[in-house]
Amino acid sequence: MIVRSFKDIEGTDRHVKAKSGTWESKRIVLAKERVGFSLHETTLYAGTETSMWYANHIEAVLCVEGEAELTNDETGEKHTITPGTMYLLDGHEKHTMRIKKDFRCVCVFNPPVTGREDHDENGVYPLLTEPDPEPETV
Repeated sequence: MIVRSFKDIEGTDRHVKAKSGTWESKRIVLAKERVGFSLHETTLYAGTETSMWYANHIEAVLCVEGEAELTNDETGEKHTITPGTMYLLDGHEKHTMRIKKDFRCVCVFNPPVTGREDHDENGVYPLLTEPDPEPETV
């Protein structure tokens, strides 16, 4: 059993701040826990815009605070995302988030992220993995 709080990971290597300065993410469950997904609390800052494309991951996002406009960059379709709204990027959609009010959300990724990822020039997280654990010796 793992019990961990977001407060516990502030300032650690699990507390990732984007090079772009548009978001930060507290990654509470990572690939190294070997449970098949990762779980994050991410905050995107008001007045910013972030284009993303999870070519290697499926992501579910649940807004818990703030407001954003989500644009499907492939279709042009726009959605207002507010607390209690979830969106699922089940087709690896290229998308852009325009943040109206500081936007805090809980995100689940499959496959899980390692915690070292940041968006590349195409908005993609690379597919990083953790090494297999050493076999236990008796």
